[in-house]
Amino acid sequence: MKKSSGIKIVVIGVILALIVVFYFYYTSHKMDDMSKEKDVASTRVQIVLMRDLEKEYPPTPKEVVKYFSEISQCFYSETYTDDELYDMAIQIQGLYDDELVANKSQEKYLEDLKSDIAMMKANDQSISSYQVSTSTDVEFFTEGTDSCAKLYCTYNIRQGTGKVSTRIVFILRQDADKHWKILGWDLDD
Repeated sequence: MKKSSGIKIVVIGVILALIVVFYFYYTSHKMDDMSKEKDVASTRVQIVLMRDLEKEYPPTPKEVVKYFSEISQCFYSETYTDDELYDMAIQIQGLYDDELVANKSQEKYLEDLKSDIAMMKANDQSISSYQVSTSTDVEFFTEGTDSCAKLYCTYNIRQGTGKVSTRIVFILRQDADKHWKILGWDLDD
């Protein structure tokens, strides 16, 4: 009788040891997988590109300008591949009003964008930060039958060791799907 209870204790001990080993193996591999996922989504460019505008379009004019500014900051301040540049260009055009997109062909838009980025980098300039108007500072108005909005964004541009602030006024128009689209922008007086 003592032999069978001794065997039971050994079997239970072995099973418990296997459970502990399996648990440590599982948690260590799960942590490795989680750190790999964080590495994949860790760059600003990749975070910007992960947004699906079809499913999660920014709901307010302020959020549209904020997302536009995030992409712009990536253009001028981050490192990326040619494919990522192309994808960001497509993504930012998804925020533009159809009338604005129709002003240039896709090739001309990319050519001008690359030229602008090269000029900023040659002048050692990058967007270090930005500040979009508060929601209460958004001015809503109608132009004919169109619902429009006007708001400001201040960009802090690092140039060498100094900084320069530029204030841009954005005009947005609601499309048929009630999405706010950027119709245009200009320097504020």
